Amino acid sequence: MASSTAFSTSVPERLRRWLLLALFLPLVAWAAEIEIANPQVQASEDGYALSADFRFELNSRLEEAVSKGVVLYFVADFEMTRGRWYWFDEKLVSRSQVFSLSYHALTRQYRLSTGGLHQSFATLSDALAVLSRLRNWTVLERGDRSLRAGESAQAALRLRLDITQLPRPFQISALGNKDWSLSSDWKVWQLTLPPAQEAK
Repeated sequence: MASSTAFSTSVPERLRRWLLLALFLPLVAWAAEIEIANPQVQASEDGYALSADFRFELNSRLEEAVSKGVVLYFVADFEMTRGRWYWFDEKLVSRSQVFSLSYHALTRQYRLSTGGLHQSFATLSDALAVLSRLRNWTVLERGDRSLRAGESAQAALRLRLDITQLPRPFQISALGNKDWSLSSDWKVWQLTLPPAQEAK
C-alpha cells in the first residue's frame, strides 16, 4: 500500500514537470534570432517596392559551413492581408524572394545571389551587410488591383534560413539543431498604400 501511495503522489509532480518543460522548450526552439527594422512599402516605377533592415549574425557553425562550400539559402516572405468580419482574413499579396550565400575557393570571394543578380565580396561581413539591407523589392506590380492607393491592409515580413534547400546530409543534421536555426518572427504593421508613381 505504501508503494502505491508513493507512486500516485509522484505522478502529478512528474506530470507538472513535463508540462512546464513542454511549454518552455518551444520558446527556446523558436526564439527569433533575426530582428526586422524599418519596413516600408513605397511607390516605384514598377508598382510598389518593399525596403527593410535585418539585424543578425551567423554563428560559428554556419560560418564554417559557408567557408567549406555549403550554400546557405535565405528566404524573405512578404504578405498583405485584409480583415473580414464574416470569414478568414483575405490574403491580398504573398511574395517570397530567395537569397543564396556561397563561398568560391578559387576566387576567395563570397557571392550573394538573388534571381539573376550576383554580387561578389571579399569578406563574409561585406556580403552579410548587403543581405541585411533589403531594398526596392517589388511586392505589388503596377496595374495590380489587389490593393489601391489610399486603402489599408496588414503587412507582414519575415526572413528565414531555409534548411530544406541544403544538401541532404546537412538537412538531416540540421533538423532540431539550434545551430542551424536562424529566423525572424513575423514583423507585422498596418499599411496604407501611398499614391502610385506616375508612369514616365
